[in-house]
Amino acid sequence: MDRWRDGHGPGLGARLAEVGLDEAGLRDLLAEDRAALAARTTRPAWAETVEAALAAAAASRRSAEEADWRSAEEADWRAALTAPLQPFVAIAADRFLVGARRIATERTVDLAALTDRFAAALGRRLLAVAARTLVSELHRRRAAGRLAGADGRARFADFVAQLCDPAGLAELVDRYPVLARLLAQAATAAARSGLELLTRFVADRDDLVGTLLGGDDPGPLVAVDSNLGDAHTGGRTTSVLRFADGRRVVYKPRDLASQVSFTGFVDWLEQRAPGLGLRGVAALTRPGYGWSAYVDATALRHPGQADGFYRRQGALVALLHALHATDMHYENLIAAGDTPVVVDTETLFHPALGEPVGTGDPAADLLTASVHRTGLIPVIVVGDQGAMDLSGVGGDRGGTAPVSALDWADPGTDRMRLTRRAVDFAGGRNRPRVGDALVDPGAHEPALRAGFRQAYETIRAHRREFTELVASCADVPVRLVARPTSAYHTLLTETTHPDVLGDALERDRAFGVLWSSVAGHPFLAQFPRHEVAALWAGDVPLFEGTPGSRTVRVAGDGEPLPVPLARCGLDAALGKIAALGEADRRHQEWIVAATLATRRPVDGRHAAAPTSRSVADAAASPERLLATACALADEIQTRSVTGADRVNWLGLELVDDRQWLVLPMGAGLANGHLGVALFLGQLAAVTGTARYAELAHRAVAGVPGLFQLLDARPDLVAAIGPGGLYGLGGIAYGLARLSTLLADPGLAGQARAAVDLAAAASAGSAAVAWADGGAGCLAAMDAVHAELGHAPAASLARGWADRLVDAIERDELPTGVGFADGVAGIGWALGRHARTGGARYARAGRRALRRAGTPGGDGATGYGWCRGAAGLTLAHHALAPDEAVRLLTDRPLLDDLSLCHGELGVAEATGVLDGGAARRRAGRILDAVDRYGASCGTPGNVPTPGLLTGLAGIGYGLLRLSGAGPVPSVLLLEPTPEPRTSG
Repeated sequence: MDRWRDGHGPGLGARLAEVGLDEAGLRDLLAEDRAALAARTTRPAWAETVEAALAAAAASRRSAEEADWRSAEEADWRAALTAPLQPFVAIAADRFLVGARRIATERTVDLAALTDRFAAALGRRLLAVAARTLVSELHRRRAAGRLAGADGRARFADFVAQLCDPAGLAELVDRYPVLARLLAQAATAAARSGLELLTRFVADRDDLVGTLLGGDDPGPLVAVDSNLGDAHTGGRTTSVLRFADGRRVVYKPRDLASQVSFTGFVDWLEQRAPGLGLRGVAALTRPGYGWSAYVDATALRHPGQADGFYRRQGALVALLHALHATDMHYENLIAAGDTPVVVDTETLFHPALGEPVGTGDPAADLLTASVHRTGLIPVIVVGDQGAMDLSGVGGDRGGTAPVSALDWADPGTDRMRLTRRAVDFAGGRNRPRVGDALVDPGAHEPALRAGFRQAYETIRAHRREFTELVASCADVPVRLVARPTSAYHTLLTETTHPDVLGDALERDRAFGVLWSSVAGHPFLAQFPRHEVAALWAGDVPLFEGTPGSRTVRVAGDGEPLPVPLARCGLDAALGKIAALGEADRRHQEWIVAATLATRRPVDGRHAAAPTSRSVADAAASPERLLATACALADEIQTRSVTGADRVNWLGLELVDDRQWLVLPMGAGLANGHLGVALFLGQLAAVTGTARYAELAHRAVAGVPGLFQLLDARPDLVAAIGPGGLYGLGGIAYGLARLSTLLADPGLAGQARAAVDLAAAASAGSAAVAWADGGAGCLAAMDAVHAELGHAPAASLARGWADRLVDAIERDELPTGVGFADGVAGIGWALGRHARTGGARYARAGRRALRRAGTPGGDGATGYGWCRGAAGLTLAHHALAPDEAVRLLTDRPLLDDLSLCHGELGVAEATGVLDGGAARRRAGRILDAVDRYGASCGTPGNVPTPGLLTGLAGIGYGLLRLSGAGPVPSVLLLEPTPEPRTSG
């Protein structure tokens, strides 16, 4: 019972109630013996297939010498392990052949070729189901001394021979009855679905030839390549049919009305944007299924065609966005020369399933409904082997697949065992290529964006007409994706483990994860029962609906689910079309650019390169610096996403120093809305501009709700950590500073709450660096105490100071030397704390700084603040100020203006050392902003709002250079001058 509770979590009660049980009833069922259960249940249909397979095995009685695989030394181990399963294959192949002879003639179908391919494909399918159990049985028999042979290969061959014997196969299915069920079901479904396809083909052949093959007879059907897609509703799969003359068509066992509708939209757009060059896919529709033209992937004739390809792909992004489509990943697009062709349109008008219409975070809501949901622009999938873009522009062939693949070590021996390893990603047929070389979409971003804008504006200009066309699709059948298909694949794979193939209740328990993830969600909780039924049949679950209805139906039987959608897909699409406009287009174009930037590799150096663009020594008056800071604040306001009671932004964020992602901004200081609010609040204090203060207030309106969540989730508190930039220390600092800048006692109270959370995060944290650990928390707490006079902040600061001294004495310090994540930041934090804490901290700080080295030493990475020379200079500038000034000022301007590792981080250091030098370089910074925009510390310098790498930080740095009022260093977590002491 404990394992059932653990597997289902809070969803166990709901699952039991669906079948009329409670926990007591389940306990009785688990205790019931096999014979008693069999006596009171109906004989399942699959049992007849198992018995027929055993009878076929007994009738053939193939010996090891007669088997096709001969010996393990000579044959593929897969063929060897498939040999014991051949009775199941033979039964299905016989059923298929007998049925096919009644349906087809030799003129239209090569039955021998089709049957051979059918048997080979089914053998591969059955081996995928049985392989784990067969290898487990191999180990069991080896351990029992039941295998004969002089070496591992000979013993493997003996094992296969034993299972090829009728008694061996009978022992296997008796020991693993669930495996027997799965094999029988798969064989039966393959024969049934294969005959269904053939019946439909024979009935439709003449129309198919006339519609899709130009009226020229292709000769007999010689091959059906099934298993090209997921199996649904009884093993039915999309299949490619090949004829004697080499031509092909595609069979889809589902309604193709959505494909016809999409082709209509493509034609509509082409008529109103002549020369765009989009194309749909011809189809022959039938009730519940259809035939589609085969789209061949072909190379570009010359590299110059790549721009045209990506211009068309950009137009597809706009069209699919307007149709509220999703799931357009790399397998659903074909690169036909210079034209991207969408070949799977079943997820048009896809509604939100079980999600509230609004999350409370306006930026999250924007991203959820944006062009990103189409899947046609970069979608980064992160797994145990890294990250990869699997979108319609991605699927990079030859890269490492993000998730480890199952493989076999020592195959064909009695030591054969399952392993997981990294594999090369095979890619798809979606990318344009010159010869065999794939074309990088990032190199053609301007063309993609131009195509997007052209299609977007065309739809916008003909909004009423397009809306009418969309409304006409209200009754078109579409697919509703309840969960990522990969989750179903994982369940189907993992539930072939032998531990769950001896008792069906064990496999049922393994499916409990489907209930655990939806407990408490009435809409989502109605899916697992139907999902499990499909998974038991070996299918990927499939749900359907129509755009104009809120009803969801189970594919195959058409059963409607009792709880309807919150909003139908058609209404979502119409709302999106109504919202088309300049502001929306800017948001969508930024998402396109930002997601393309996430495809760029992260080198981990955090070092900006010198700019290659011309920059002049412009005048840098305080007024110009302040005006430019205000212009950046205005741009940030333009980029904001407004909700009912708060604003937020979408940003580019480097996650775990490994991967850039487009995310709604969180609450952090470095990359979150708190950092943006701090810049806006500081600017409001300097300029007296009320709208900046109001925007800052609204930016942090969600903080109380976050703290309420964190109070109940200590695991999240620990995950966030106490750091000064990325953790709760930085959040406390930002709120304390804002409470002063905005004269808001409520924010002061939130800052105190953040101190308590930082203390909780500190208790279990071993991180000691500035950005994510104790040094940053120490500096932040010193600043909060100076800002608010809050005694717990001083206590937490003292605790971290003592821990850092101990770490230095034990030589347990980071290996890096930089300010943000190395020993320089630790040394500086202790040095500042020593002003009030005592000489012990000063000595420890100097020791850490000696470990860090000098600004011109080998440890620094580039010129920036985070890991480079500017950070080292800030940490111990008194050691060699003249040398440091020359190092930081006698160099070209950087192409990154950010605070983190860009030009304004360097300006922070030069301002400390030599204000004149900083002001002289400020003119060049202003000229760069005027000519090229505020280049952020992101891939491709894509604008992002954040403080550390984005627009807010650049604006804050310019504000400091202007000298307009007291603007403390945010990189050093300085408090407001003349700190308040009450509170």
